[in-house]
Amino acid sequence: MAIGWKGVFPAVTTQLHEDLTIDLENTQRVVDDLIRDGVTGIIALGTVGENNSLTYEEKVSTLAAIVEVVAGRVPVVTGCSEYDLRRAARYARAAETVGADGLMLLPPMVYVPKRNELVSHFKGVAQATTLPIMLYNNPPAYRTTIDAEVLDALTEVENIVAVKESAPDTRRFTDFRNRFGNRYILFAGLDDVALEGLYLGAQGWVSGLTNAFPRESVELVAAFERGDHAKALEIYRWFMPLLHLDAEHDLVQAIKLAEQVMGRGSERVLPPRLTLEGARRAEIIAMVEKAAATRPQLANTAQAA
Repeated sequence: MAIGWKGVFPAVTTQLHEDLTIDLENTQRVVDDLIRDGVTGIIALGTVGENNSLTYEEKVSTLAAIVEVVAGRVPVVTGCSEYDLRRAARYARAAETVGADGLMLLPPMVYVPKRNELVSHFKGVAQATTLPIMLYNNPPAYRTTIDAEVLDALTEVENIVAVKESAPDTRRFTDFRNRFGNRYILFAGLDDVALEGLYLGAQGWVSGLTNAFPRESVELVAAFERGDHAKALEIYRWFMPLLHLDAEHDLVQAIKLAEQVMGRGSERVLPPRLTLEGARRAEIIAMVEKAAATRPQLANTAQAA
């Protein structure tokens, strides 16, 4: 399906059995619940989906299960996060065959590419697929910056259409809009600067904490879009203690734990990550429970149970 490239696209979790094999049934349930709660798209196998801890076969089977349960109700964009061009192109082709609607393309993992190497990687993946591509910029996590010069070199690549901006420096939204106009669709990608991103020109939000509080996330963006800035700020300020978790090193464990506290999924994670314990685990649980007890009244959606 065509991607509208706006609204809330949660980076969904990959659910696991106790033996840490992939739980496709519960992964499908988590995704279905998010769609029922009003999200406008799905990011499969992003950072929160533990992409780099899965084998190629696990990635393809998980993506296929997500595409199946979504059944065309919203677009499915899959993370493409690989060590090199050969692996990335192979996965891009598989994603297209399985039925994904787009790619969220990351820089090469482990090796930090120079600017010309980064451009070559993105061009190579784009040539391997007809799917529309959203580039994922997250310098703190991946030590690589998709800067204006990189985007300049990619302007003629027609299927590179969007940029997920996860740098904490929100000035980049304005700089990119001033330099490129509407050439690249901008998405907010860091939860605790999401509303700032929307005000500065982002058309949507790729979110982690939406997994725990989807209706509030959807209403935050809906309130912004209809000009109800007081409501958007109310939700954002209530949400902020949890949104900060998206910028932490243990964001995957924290988000999956929040999901579990809210009865939506399991906290189990794949190595090298381990589930949170001790004071950190207690801190996250207390934060989620406080948020659940103080959730704002939503204007256009039923309050979650």
